[in-house]
Amino acid sequence: MPLLLCIFPARGPDLQARRLHCRVLKALSPFPSPFLPNALISAYARALSPAYARRVFDQIPHPNLHSWNALLSALSRSSALLPALSAAFLSMPSRDAVSWNSLLSALAAHAPPSSAVAAFSAMSRDSTVAPSRVTFSTMLVLSTSRLGPRFGRQIHCRILRSGLASCVFVASPLVDMYSKSGLADEAKRAFDEIGERNVVAYNTMITGLLRCGAVGDAKQLFDEMPERDSVSWTAVVAGLAQNGLESEAVDVFGRMRAAGVGIDQYTFGSVLAACGGLSALDRGKQIHAYIIRTHYQDNIFVGSALVDMYSKCRCVGPAESVFRKMPRKNIVSWTAMLVGYGQNGCNEEALRTFCEMEHNGIEPDDFTLGSVISSCANLASLEEGTQFHCRALVSGLISYLTVSNAIVTLYGKCGSIEDSHRLFDDMRIRDQVSWTALVSGYAQFGKAKETVELFEDMLANNVKPDGVTFIGVLSACSRAGLVEKGRSYFDSMVKDHGIVPITDHYTCMIDLFSRAGRLNEAEEFIKGMPCQPDAIGWATLLSSCRLRGNIEIGKWAAENLLETDPQNPASYVLLSSMYAAKGQWDEVSRLRRGMRDRRVKKEPGCSWIKYKNEVHIFSADDQSHPYSKRILEELDKLMDKMIEEGYKPDMSSVLHDVGEAEKIQMLGHHSEKLAIAFGLVFIPKGMPIRVVKNLRVCGDCHNATKFISKISGRDILVRDSVRFHKFSNGECSCGDFWQVIHVDLLELCVFCIMIQGHFGSCRLERSNLMARTSEGPELGSQALSSKSQGSNIDIEEVAVPMKVGETFECLV
Repeated sequence: MPLLLCIFPARGPDLQARRLHCRVLKALSPFPSPFLPNALISAYARALSPAYARRVFDQIPHPNLHSWNALLSALSRSSALLPALSAAFLSMPSRDAVSWNSLLSALAAHAPPSSAVAAFSAMSRDSTVAPSRVTFSTMLVLSTSRLGPRFGRQIHCRILRSGLASCVFVASPLVDMYSKSGLADEAKRAFDEIGERNVVAYNTMITGLLRCGAVGDAKQLFDEMPERDSVSWTAVVAGLAQNGLESEAVDVFGRMRAAGVGIDQYTFGSVLAACGGLSALDRGKQIHAYIIRTHYQDNIFVGSALVDMYSKCRCVGPAESVFRKMPRKNIVSWTAMLVGYGQNGCNEEALRTFCEMEHNGIEPDDFTLGSVISSCANLASLEEGTQFHCRALVSGLISYLTVSNAIVTLYGKCGSIEDSHRLFDDMRIRDQVSWTALVSGYAQFGKAKETVELFEDMLANNVKPDGVTFIGVLSACSRAGLVEKGRSYFDSMVKDHGIVPITDHYTCMIDLFSRAGRLNEAEEFIKGMPCQPDAIGWATLLSSCRLRGNIEIGKWAAENLLETDPQNPASYVLLSSMYAAKGQWDEVSRLRRGMRDRRVKKEPGCSWIKYKNEVHIFSADDQSHPYSKRILEELDKLMDKMIEEGYKPDMSSVLHDVGEAEKIQMLGHHSEKLAIAFGLVFIPKGMPIRVVKNLRVCGDCHNATKFISKISGRDILVRDSVRFHKFSNGECSCGDFWQVIHVDLLELCVFCIMIQGHFGSCRLERSNLMARTSEGPELGSQALSSKSQGSNIDIEEVAVPMKVGETFECLV
C-alpha cells in the first residue's frame, strides 16, 4: 500500500487518491505511524487536492517534520492557499531546508518578489539551516524573471561562499540569469566554473550566447558538445533565426533530420519562422509536408507557425487554409492570422477575423488589438479605429506599447496628427517605434518643421533612430525643400548612427534634389551611388523632369526605368506628359504604341468618401452614382465661382490631343472633385470633408481644392498615396511642395493607403469604376488595355487594381 501511494502519478485525478485512502482507512485505522499518512498527503499534493491533504494531516496524532513538509508542498500549489501555507509554516515546531524551499517556491511563484526576498533573508538568519542548491536555484529563477541582475549578483556571491558554484543544478540557472540580462561574459564565467557539465548546462549556455548575439561562440560550443539532444538542436535553429541567420537555421534543421534526432513542435516552429524570414516558400512547403507525415499538423503551436510562415511568404490562401483546418485555436493562432492579413494588404479580412475571434469567445491581447488597430490605420478607417482606442482604454491594454504605438500610427495615418501627438505625450513609456511613428506622421502630413524638431527631441532623449526614422525625416526635408538639412541628416545617418543606407534612403535623396529642381545634382548623386536606383527612384527623377521640362535627363531616367521595370506604366505616362506639354503629339502616339506592344497595363484611379456609415467610391467622369445629377450641378456652380476667384485649369495634366473645352470637362470630372462635391452636398456644414484617393492628387485637383475650400468655407482633408493634404481657406498644409512623385518603402509599407477597393468596416456603394476605351468598358479589378487617343483616362487617373461590387456590414 505505501508503495502504491509513493508511485502515484504526478497530477493524477484525486479520485484515485481517495480510493487508495479508503483502502488505507479500512486496513489500517488509526494510523500506526506517520509514514502512511505522509505518503497520502504527498499523493493528494500531486493530485492538486490540498483540502484532502489537510484533512489527512489533521488526523495524524503526532506529525513529524516529513508530515509538515508534505503539507507545505500541498499548500504551495496556489496563490489562494498562501495564508494557509504561511500559517502552517509558522506553526512548525522545527524546520529544515525542505520547509524553507517549499515556502520560497510558493512565494516566488504566487506573491510579490519582496515576500520571497524577505523569506530568504529570514532563512539566512536561521542558524539551524543553510540554503541548499534548490534554494539558490529558486532565487536565481526569481532574479531572472522579476528582480534583475543586481539581486542575482548578490545571490551569486552567496553561492560562491557556500561552495556550490560548480554544481550544475545551481550554475545552469545562474548562466540563464546572466544571459537573459545581456551579460554574456559573466554567463560564460559561470559556465566555466561548472565541474561536470551535462547536456542541460550546455543547452543553457548555447541559448544564452545566441540570445546575446554571440553566434560564433554558440556554434563553437555546440560543435564541442559530447552529446546533443533535441533541445540542443532546436536552440541553435531558433537562435540562428532570431539573429537574422535564417538560411543557416534551415541548414541546421536539415542536419538535425539527417542525424535522426527527434523533432518536436518547438523545432518546427523555429524552422518555419526561419523560412518565413527568408520568404522561402518552397522549403516551407517541404517542411509542411514533413509535418503532415509526422502527424504534427493538428498541433496548435505548429499550426500557428505555419500560418505565420505562409503569410510572410505572401501566400494568404494557404495560410487561411491551415488556419481554418486547425481543430483548436488559441489567441496566438488568431493573432497570426490577423497579422498575416495585415501584412498582405487584406485589412478588411483582418477586421472580419477579429469579429469572428470575439464571437468564439477569445479575448484579444495587446498583440491582437495592436494588429487590428494597424488594419484600421491602413484602411484610413478613423471611426472604427477610435472605437478600438476606447476598447484599449477600457481593457487597460492601452498601457502596452504595442497598442499605444499602433494608436499613434492610426491617428497619424487618418490625418489627426494632433490626436496622435496628444496620445504620444500621454504615454509614460516610449520606445523607438513610438518616436518613429510620430515623426513619420508629421512627415506625411507635410509638417517639415515639426518633423525636424521632433527628430531633434528624439536624439536629445537618447533614443536611437533607425532606418525608418530617417526615411521619415528625409521625406519631410524633401517635401519642404530643405536640401542642405536633408543632406546633413543623410551624412549623419551613416557617420554618427552607423546605419547603412538602403534603396529607400537613396530614393529619398533623389527626391530631395528633384523636388528642389536640382536635377543635375540628382543625376550626380545617382552616378555616385553604390547601387542602381530601383524603379521608384527612377520614377521620382522622371516625374521631376516632367515638371521641369528637362527632357534630356528625363529620357535618361526613362530608359533606366524601362530597363529596371519594363512593365511599369509610370515611365510611359510621365514621358507622354512631357511630350504633350510641348505639343509633340507624334511622340505621345509612339509611346502609346510602345505600351500596346509591350502590353503595359494601367488602371483607373478612384476616390472615396464616407457618409452615414457608407463609403461612396467615384472614378473619373463617373455618372453612375444615384445622386450624380446633384453632384454635377454642384460642380458646375463651384466652377463658375472658382473662375471668378481666378482659378485657371491646368491643361498639362491632360495627355490627349483634343479641344480645350473637352480638356476642361475631363479635368472637372476627376474622381476627387466628384467626391468633394458629394461631401459639400451631403455632409453637414461645420464637419470636415475627408476624401481618400488611391493615387496621388493631380496638379489641377490640388489647385482647384484650394479654391473650393475658400469658396465653401469648409476644411477638406485629402489622403493620397503619398501624403495628407489639409485644405483650409484657400491654402494647403503641404505648402504646395507636393508635386514630385515619391513612393518609398515607408510610404508603401507604412503610410501608403492602397486600399483594395473598399473600407472594410462599412457597407459600400460602388460607383462606376469603368474606363471608357475604344475596346469597351472593363472593370477596375482587371487590367486596362492601352487606350486610344479618345480615351478618357489621363495621367492622373492611373492606379492600382481595385475590387468592385462588394458590400460589407459594419464590423465594429
